[in-house]
Amino acid sequence: MAQWIEVAREGEIAPGATKVAEVNGGMVVVVNLDGEYYAIDDVCTHDGESLAGGDVEGDEIVCPRHGARFNVRTGAVVAPPAVEPVHVFPVRVQQGAIEVCDDRWEQCS
Repeated sequence: MAQWIEVAREGEIAPGATKVAEVNGGMVVVVNLDGEYYAIDDVCTHDGESLAGGDVEGDEIVCPRHGARFNVRTGAVVAPPAVEPVHVFPVRVQQGAIEVCDDRWEQCS
């Protein structure tokens, strides 16, 4: 079973802000949307740019290189040039810890 990995503490990521964290050897972007946390792959599916440097506008993150937009809740492409969605990871808060689980290959325990 995949394990939950602490990526931040509550209060560490301000609303509308992001934090990059390593989960199972890959990088994810954790986003705080009004106290709810979401995590997506830190890679634009258009050209591989890190999404962490992009602006968060509403529930979208904007790729800083070419302006592709992704919904951080669903991973869906909202605006080109990207056409493939990004992976969204399960996130939970346990005793003040924000945890992410890489569920691409196994279910989270």
